[in-house]
Amino acid sequence: MAKRDYYEILEVKRNATQAEIKSAYRKMALKYHPDKNPGDPTTEEKFKEAAQAYEVLSNEQKRARYDQYGHAGVEGAAGGFGGAGMTVEDIFSHFGDIFGGGFGGFGGFSGSRGRRVNKGSNLRVKVKLNLKEIANGVEKKIRVNKYVTCKTCDGSGAKDGTAYSSCSTCHGTGQVTRVSNTFLGQMQTTSTCPTCGGEGKTITSKCSVCYGEGIVKETEVVTLNIPAGVAEGMQMSVTGKGNAARRGGINGDLLVVIEEERHPELIRDGNDLIYYLYLSLPDAALGVAVEVPTVEGKVKIRVEPGTQPGKILRLRGKGLPEINGYGKGDLLVNISVWIPKNLSREETAIMEKFRDSSNFEPKPTKEDKNFFERMKSYFE
Repeated sequence: MAKRDYYEILEVKRNATQAEIKSAYRKMALKYHPDKNPGDPTTEEKFKEAAQAYEVLSNEQKRARYDQYGHAGVEGAAGGFGGAGMTVEDIFSHFGDIFGGGFGGFGGFSGSRGRRVNKGSNLRVKVKLNLKEIANGVEKKIRVNKYVTCKTCDGSGAKDGTAYSSCSTCHGTGQVTRVSNTFLGQMQTTSTCPTCGGEGKTITSKCSVCYGEGIVKETEVVTLNIPAGVAEGMQMSVTGKGNAARRGGINGDLLVVIEEERHPELIRDGNDLIYYLYLSLPDAALGVAVEVPTVEGKVKIRVEPGTQPGKILRLRGKGLPEINGYGKGDLLVNISVWIPKNLSREETAIMEKFRDSSNFEPKPTKEDKNFFERMKSYFE
């Protein structure tokens, strides 16, 4: 199912300020919080959807990529924040600056409903692609040095996986609740247990390999399926391939930033490719068959007699594909005529004859004159 527009989700205009976006998100989060809508299974999804929209639009770089490329520019082949595996607690933890840490309400309305779930940190890597890989899509295997779950204790951090006890402060819930009276009524706030850090348990005997952390540093080979049409600076997110969480939880994501290798002959302009073809004066005047480079290899084209410098020959469909879409750009062959700087005596004599010939006098077309008039008025 197609994802909804992030601006539509938060009900803001595309030129909305950061303050307006933040205010709109807080309004949506309060409206769709599951605790305020018991028995309605759709509210939690709307709550996560709003969080995902805010996570992108509140970041200027992500917002710029989203404005240019849509969902593909910020997510690539995988979902972003607020997707599968993310809980309401994760979202409140992630956006603590908006909700002030432990989110509270009136009449016993509480923003936390269970034990804290740890989430590993994200990792960022850069992947270089050449134009052929960009044109066709590619599978890349990269080595990533990251934290993975300790196999000895299965990520628990405890010796033999069982050497821990319930936290004496929160009694295994991972949270402490405080109720205070205000002039508006009774206010209940829930926060992470300071003793166990929200895990609900304490280790009595630590694992000898990970020393109680539940994670160790290793190198993992990650397979990336990069779609055709990506561009320089675009970022993909591979869910769950970041650092493992301490003592269990949700793995972070692997953020893949695309770097584009410069082609020795072709210049990229969006989905179009540009090639500058240099012709000799005789070839431009007489016409010639030449080979030009494309992403897939050389192709032969015919340059008609009398072709003028600056003329562009368009080879349709020889550019780059639209990412996650249909259609391809073109290859634009820009004609340049090479004028030699040093002539032999014989060549000079030949060129003198050409200069005396009326056929070699400039004869600009009506289209040429209109162009020069436009340029003249532009600089006046």
